[in-house]
Amino acid sequence: MKKISLMMAVMMMAMVFAGCGASSAPAPAPASSETPASSEAPASSEAPAQAAALDGDGILVGSCIYKFDDTFMTGVRTNMQAEADALGATLEIVDSQNKQPTQNDQVDTYITKGVNALAVNPVDRTAAGPIVEKAKAEGLPIVFLNREPEADIMQSYEQVWYVGAKAEESGTMSGQIIADYFTANPDADKNGDGKIQYIMLQGEQGHQDAVLRTEYSVKAIEDAGFGVEALGSDNANWDKVQATDKMKGFIASAGIENIEAVLANNDDMALGALEALKAEGYNTGDAAKYIPVVGVDATAPALESMSKGELLGTVLNDAENQGKATVRIAVAAAAGTEVTSETIGYEVTDGKYVWIPYVKVTADNYQDFM
Repeated sequence: MKKISLMMAVMMMAMVFAGCGASSAPAPAPASSETPASSEAPASSEAPAQAAALDGDGILVGSCIYKFDDTFMTGVRTNMQAEADALGATLEIVDSQNKQPTQNDQVDTYITKGVNALAVNPVDRTAAGPIVEKAKAEGLPIVFLNREPEADIMQSYEQVWYVGAKAEESGTMSGQIIADYFTANPDADKNGDGKIQYIMLQGEQGHQDAVLRTEYSVKAIEDAGFGVEALGSDNANWDKVQATDKMKGFIASAGIENIEAVLANNDDMALGALEALKAEGYNTGDAAKYIPVVGVDATAPALESMSKGELLGTVLNDAENQGKATVRIAVAAAAGTEVTSETIGYEVTDGKYVWIPYVKVTADNYQDFM
């Protein structure tokens, strides 16, 4: 733990920076799903000036990621490590292999090892309670990321925080990308019935991101004045291979000539759908054989696909700022510094939540993220 003198120095520096402000790099502000205007510009990835007050020397943060082979979470943990290095903290990250019992054991191991804070990307958001109880018993700060625990769990301990993004916002943007395409290309309505016949590829059953992205993407299309008709919808569990198989099934059952759009809850599934479409000669450069596909995350493979004219669009799920904010909270709390917007450089809502805004990525701006 930090010595008292060092803690006082950290707090004094935080007060100085809070008074001066951060004119050169403003802290990211949460975006409302009702106000998509902010989606037209890239989210700032610059470090707010207040971060200079955080000193991670001597602080050990133990982190569990639900599984390492998730493309988006790979980006998050890479940025977590970079931020820990920048702050001088030690970060250990383990792969929970998509198994909640494994993650529970990993948390026990971290506690025995004597970490100063925990950063957990839960396998099962509904099973976060026991992890919080373990942290609470030891007086350890704990930051959950990307998978939001239920509200009662978040309120059960004063030293628990969450870093993530509002899934309904990404759903809204996904739907808007599809609606904008059909507005600009009326012939995309193949049968001219005024409805968009679509396929929906969802993440895990019951996962809040999957539920909300699905619901709000369809709602955004309807709000734009289009009718909708689902020709197929199934869970592909965020996985590219599963999505390819599901899409092949939908092509066989619905007929590729009847499919007008594909919405996927993440980029890996969108790319999986594209593999199935390309096998049928679609989305390979022939304008007459193109079906708009939209994903979420703005991963490097998705952006590369956009550059080839395959993927219509995606929505940036900001791995950089999610990773940075998670580590800043963990370091600040472990050092005994109050977690506020001024001390971590990100807007803190209700004293517990840091919402990182999504960004709409289209043909007009995808190169900004490559």
